Amino acid sequence: MKTLYELLAESAALHRHLCPRQVLGVQMARLAAQLLSLDLPQRDKRLLTIVETDGCFTSGLSVATNCWVGRRTLRIEDYGKVAATFVDTRTERAIRIAPSPTARERASAFAPDATNRWEAMLIGYQRMTPTDIFVWQPVILMTPVKAIISRAGHRALCVRCGEEILNEREVVIGDATFCRHCAYGGYYLLCDEGVDQGLPVAQWALQAAD
Repeated sequence: MKTLYELLAESAALHRHLCPRQVLGVQMARLAAQLLSLDLPQRDKRLLTIVETDGCFTSGLSVATNCWVGRRTLRIEDYGKVAATFVDTRTERAIRIAPSPTARERASAFAPDATNRWEAMLIGYQRMTPTDIFVWQPVILMTPVKAIISRAGHRALCVRCGEEILNEREVVIGDATFCRHCAYGGYYLLCDEGVDQGLPVAQWALQAAD
């Protein structure tokens, strides 16, 4: 693995500054490498990482693991938490890591020269070992690794919106194939069509029956 400071320099280059959460991301990845006995940053796609927030933390983690959304080795489940689950896709062993509840306060002891709390975290997290910062535990994924990764080249068409669906993310209801937005609803509602067109299939079917 690259040194802590080499990884921090790469992360800082993405943001033009270095912040405490980038340090947490890099340090967390270093702990994951130790716990899973993996050589990180990876040169293949063996490690799958599921992060629970976006932002600077994720950049630090990505630099240190070489897991990226574009390589399909990084997933975001936005719980608003500085935490991540690291999955060895060969063994399917998964470990979730999060900061210790006392990490922020303990950082001050490692940075007595800091002028404020933010600086204490920035300096302290670099001087602490990963085991001083984090807590971790093995977990079982609710969705199997093979289903998350899916099959390359698989495509389907939604019968309702007509859009293409990749990576086996389609939903089959009866004999029909839908995208998840049309089946369950999603983060947007079409505003240039009738209201019915924006309803999930299940709710639309109920209204049509009435």
